[in-house]
Amino acid sequence: MDDVRMNDRDRNEDVGKVWLAGAGPGDAGLLTVKAAELIEQADVIVYDALISAELLSRIPHDTETIYVGKHAGNHPVPQEEINQILVREAKKGKKVLRLKGGDPFVFGRGGEELETLVEEDIPFEVVPGITSSVAVPAYAGIPVTHRDYTSSFHVITGHARKDGTLSIDFDSLVRLNGTLVFLMSVSSMEMILKGLMDAGMDPDTPAAVLERGTTAGQRRVVATVKDLKEESDRAGIRTPAIIVVGKVCALSGELHWAEDRPLGGRQFLLTRPRQNMSSLAKRLRDAGAQVIEMPAIHTEPVSPNEPLRSALMRFREHEGGKWLVFTSPIGVNVFFDALKEMKMDLRSVLCGKGNVRIGAIGSATSGALGGYGLIPDAVPGTYSAGELGKELAKMSEPGEYVLIARAEKGSEDLLPPLTERGLIAEDIPLYRTVYEVNPVLKEESARMFRNGEIDAVTFTSASTVHGFVRAMEDADTDYSRICAVCIGEQTARAAEEYGMQIEIADQASMDAMVRKIIELFGAKS
Repeated sequence: MDDVRMNDRDRNEDVGKVWLAGAGPGDAGLLTVKAAELIEQADVIVYDALISAELLSRIPHDTETIYVGKHAGNHPVPQEEINQILVREAKKGKKVLRLKGGDPFVFGRGGEELETLVEEDIPFEVVPGITSSVAVPAYAGIPVTHRDYTSSFHVITGHARKDGTLSIDFDSLVRLNGTLVFLMSVSSMEMILKGLMDAGMDPDTPAAVLERGTTAGQRRVVATVKDLKEESDRAGIRTPAIIVVGKVCALSGELHWAEDRPLGGRQFLLTRPRQNMSSLAKRLRDAGAQVIEMPAIHTEPVSPNEPLRSALMRFREHEGGKWLVFTSPIGVNVFFDALKEMKMDLRSVLCGKGNVRIGAIGSATSGALGGYGLIPDAVPGTYSAGELGKELAKMSEPGEYVLIARAEKGSEDLLPPLTERGLIAEDIPLYRTVYEVNPVLKEESARMFRNGEIDAVTFTSASTVHGFVRAMEDADTDYSRICAVCIGEQTARAAEEYGMQIEIADQASMDAMVRKIIELFGAKS
């Protein structure tokens, strides 16, 4: 009967659907493939306080979000209110993603939410998540089971009842002789440890408290059951954290790994155009960093682009030498999209009169051209507009024609070397930059800047600098405290306008950016 009822609900076109999904413990790499797909597809996302900024940065900027973690005064949204939010949004016909930290059924109250959905005839699916009870110890070098130490592990909530007591059978837990993982337990740590010792556990049993596991803020304190509370207080451990008790905790000293990566324990905010897949983000994550991607700008093609069509006609008919010049990978892609839109064959452009050569500002742009089977003839040693202009001028004769296909507001440094050499240069806008603001990410990023949780911000163009500042307007951000790692001098000048601390990569490339970041932040302080 339940299956029949679910089918009836699925056929109700007026009712949406709810996906109850676990987001994992914080590291974006631990998000399941299905949960990642749902983040992209959902109409509205209802999320908790335990969702990291790294995960929030994956939410499309036009997706509606509802935060149900904490209100002012640190009061959680009542569970019944959360249940009704899910019902209300689904009854509007929306695809609703209920995103919960860890796994929704491991002390996540997911079952209560589903019961309400069943009562209201709302269709749903459950997407399990990686639970912190296993992942957080793993990131601290603690295997929850080990054949030489224990053959079982047990997950217990350390959340106290309203009267301040714990509903835990300590005698049974001690007899199990397994690894004990206590979630939501920092405030109850003293009662938990005392309860274990009173039940007969050896006070010298290894134990650990693990704060903000799998994230850049991960910290671990390993001691014994009798000393853990004192050591935790000395370290200033705060929530969210879990307690692990058992012989396997002693392995952390030799099996720890997360903080040993080149950028382990570091967190960076990356600005980029929304259309760019961030190779920089992947490289930093591979080095162990936590990465928040903030697409503070996106690009819109100029369409229809009659100036480009006319310029291409002149380019084709020019009898002398000529250059087709690109200054960004986005420009390359937009150019070929424009050819397709105008139904122009590339051969008709390149096979006209005169000799055609191609210029690119740097390695990334060269790579984009290579994807279309074109190898640039000119790439400057230093990746900047000014150096590209000088390189083109050096390789050209007066009277040659240069068609520059780039952003609407490109660097002014490119043109002077060309005109001084007597070249005919046309600067054709392919796309324009549009600034955008992600209010969810803005609020969380501002909080993290105030708390010193972000080590640096990366900028790959002057427009990303301006887009970032516009995105953070009214967020009480002290730019003088921000370390800005910039891809080149022009980008650095833009960041310096706002008083940021400037660091510049040796070359204008993603590899050089990564090298610079590891040089600055790779060594543990």
